[in-house]
Amino acid sequence: MEDDDGGPGGGSEASPPHHAAAAADRARDMAASPTSSQSLTQTVNGSHRFVIQGYSLAKGMGVGKHIASETFTVGGYQWAIYFYPDGKNPEDNSAYVSVFIALASEDTDVRALFELTLLDQSGKGKHKVHSHFDRSLESGPYTLKYRGSMWGYKRFFRRTALETSDFLKDDCLKINCTVGVVVSTMDYSRPYAVEVPESDIGCDFGKLLDTQEGVDVIFSVAGEKLHAHKLVLAARSSFF
Repeated sequence: MEDDDGGPGGGSEASPPHHAAAAADRARDMAASPTSSQSLTQTVNGSHRFVIQGYSLAKGMGVGKHIASETFTVGGYQWAIYFYPDGKNPEDNSAYVSVFIALASEDTDVRALFELTLLDQSGKGKHKVHSHFDRSLESGPYTLKYRGSMWGYKRFFRRTALETSDFLKDDCLKINCTVGVVVSTMDYSRPYAVEVPESDIGCDFGKLLDTQEGVDVIFSVAGEKLHAHKLVLAARSSFF
């Protein structure tokens, strides 16, 4: 027959009261510890220059047909510049050249800002800039849903004006493209509980005395020599 009084062979011992109180204090401190998080959204930017040599020979290739740049990487995604010498929109009857930036990788819902710059080759620095960066607060980043999604302008520049401008030199056009891929990161701080062991400084002092390591004072008592440490004596007695 088992005992019911928690004696030997029955029940479990209760934790000492001071241990339980210490555990409760630690739990309360953890519950009261504040946490914080920070979301950072920014753009990873990259640029590519597309040089179109032989513009006059590219004319007449047909509306909706383009010359593509080499693909380039920004923010972990592949991109390409599409130049349409006869325009992209049939309704414009080839009156404009069209320029677009296309997503060239197999990704979806890529959010980005864009900038297209037609370079002034006269040295005057009067470049033609179409920038999405300048109006990011107005309309937000553009979302490209799938490979081949594009951002740009069907009426990038009127052809008759382009062909008599400083943008065309030696039958060559130069287009700079900047892509800013939107990325978000999260920083979150968590409280960490550190288990503080019970003090065993008494044992450490006992070992120090037994090994006599670092002793720097000797007492002679009734013919017996006792080794000690000045710092310990000073800490424990005002006499020293």
